[in-house]
Amino acid sequence: MPFTLIPSEEFEGQLDALKNDAALQKRYKAVSKCIRLLANDPRHPGLNTHKYDSLSGPTGEPVFEAYAENKTPGAYRVFWYYGPGKDEITLVSVTPHP
Repeated sequence: MPFTLIPSEEFEGQLDALKNDAALQKRYKAVSKCIRLLANDPRHPGLNTHKYDSLSGPTGEPVFEAYAENKTPGAYRVFWYYGPGKDEITLVSVTPHP
């Protein structure tokens, strides 16, 4: 069963910046694919999803990191957590690998 994705304002701004930068179109496509995979199966092996200990959600939810790219300098990652409701995922941020 697919999840409903809830993007944060920060996430939407970062995604728009990727989308509107002609030099980052390849990365935008990779992030878009990552988002589609997250909606269908957050544990998809290609996402390499794992808990990200340095962040937590607004009420202490564990935050996860999913790979949009791999083995690329500055590879993009999508940060997210489960909730606030059942079968929902909140998209927190999309950034180059820290």
